[in-house]
Amino acid sequence: MAPRFLTSLVPRKQTGEQGRPLLEALASLTLLQWGQFFSGWLAWTCDAIDFFSVSLSVSHLRTQFGKETSDITTAITLTLLFRSLGAVLFGVLSDRFGRKWPLVINLIIVAILELGAGFVNDFQSFLAARSLFGIAMGGIWGMAASTALENLPVEVRGLASGVLQQGYAVGYLIAAVINLKLVPAVPAGWRALFWTAAGLSLLAAAIRAVLPESEVFIRAKAAERARGHTTTNKTKVFIHETWVMLKTHWLLCIYAVLLMTGFNFLSHGSQDLYPTYLQTSKGFSDHNATIATIIGNCGAIAGGAVAGYLSQYIGRRLTIIIFVLLIGAFIPLWILPSSFSALAAGAFCIQFGVQGAWGVIPIQLAEMSPPAFRATFPGVAYQLGNMVSSASAQIEATGGRNFRTTIPGREGTVPDYATVQGILIGVVAAFVVLITLIGPENHGAHFERAKTAIEEGGGLGEIEEVDPTTVSNDRSPPTSVHEDEIHEKNSSDLKV
Repeated sequence: MAPRFLTSLVPRKQTGEQGRPLLEALASLTLLQWGQFFSGWLAWTCDAIDFFSVSLSVSHLRTQFGKETSDITTAITLTLLFRSLGAVLFGVLSDRFGRKWPLVINLIIVAILELGAGFVNDFQSFLAARSLFGIAMGGIWGMAASTALENLPVEVRGLASGVLQQGYAVGYLIAAVINLKLVPAVPAGWRALFWTAAGLSLLAAAIRAVLPESEVFIRAKAAERARGHTTTNKTKVFIHETWVMLKTHWLLCIYAVLLMTGFNFLSHGSQDLYPTYLQTSKGFSDHNATIATIIGNCGAIAGGAVAGYLSQYIGRRLTIIIFVLLIGAFIPLWILPSSFSALAAGAFCIQFGVQGAWGVIPIQLAEMSPPAFRATFPGVAYQLGNMVSSASAQIEATGGRNFRTTIPGREGTVPDYATVQGILIGVVAAFVVLITLIGPENHGAHFERAKTAIEEGGGLGEIEEVDPTTVSNDRSPPTSVHEDEIHEKNSSDLKV
């Protein structure tokens, strides 16, 4: 059944749901659960490092290729445009074949393309490399989120969602530090950032490769083997259930894309051209612009963790609305001052709000999604929103050519990115509040108990019948496979 729209902002406890204290639930996590969460977080962190390698290198790329800022931002736009294609491709592979190997392969492809982008010598080749990179990059988020969240108890998923999503801010921060310390110190210059990012993505792939498949998916495959289903039968069931899901949840699909369009405009509108804004409109050096970016990402990390934690108690949508309203309150501090300290404080506060609201998104999408499609549905909705918002940097770059300002001590005018970003983010924040307010919420959903996409009834979100003797806690993911059997089954998962 599709989630209901226009529900109360204050979540109601599900019947019979007692809920353990957060610390008790965290203490109950196994090393395997910690490992799978970390692997999903690391994949998303590396994804951010790879993406922001362009944003942090705009000035260097202008010099390298002899282009204007609006030309360089075309690479960002193309990356975002093609991400939806990757979300569909790798999301389907993940829901059909499992969380492990599709993510490993995806990360390896990302590393290869990021490495290649660091070797190109002409602008057209750079655009081609970043376009292909966008396809590979698009698959990461949906698989990373499902890998990280679906094996965790319900009580920790809010906090885990916030920490997971802020892997994005951590990745931006790491990329900024590499840009600050490594890039000026080596002859390769900006290319060193791309090559380092490629190496980190390979590390993330290696870590995911040594961890077992998601226990939820292993249970589903074991059940299908017991029923005698072949690979051909599973594929037919998957295609049928995908069609059923689309017919049943078409309105939810549209809503999710609109929600993620607003969120992606918030994120990219406040981040992609931020270093360029500080250098061009405020007269900062590349060093100080990078420091301010790092401070902003510290605010993002704090906001994501706080918002994720709060959402477990006051609800997903109410938390999002509160943090988006904070964005509106801090826009003046973000764009009006001229001193480094004030603008850095504005960056911290704005990103605390933007990424705080974002911190709720992984679990909000997972809970509202048709549960059998926890990799495909959130990933595709996310990346379609990315596609719609892909021109954020170019909109701001073009706006900067029309809105001009002056810097004390300098002759002539410069692009007024402050005004452009303030208008864009203010309008988008109002849209996000409205779309969140009217949307559905399935707070505390036990989505791991539903059938998977390779089981009949998965498209309708039917609950699988589970032997209660195999479930150690009614808030933990059901299992019919003991942890010591997971490694044995893992090697044969994709052969069935």
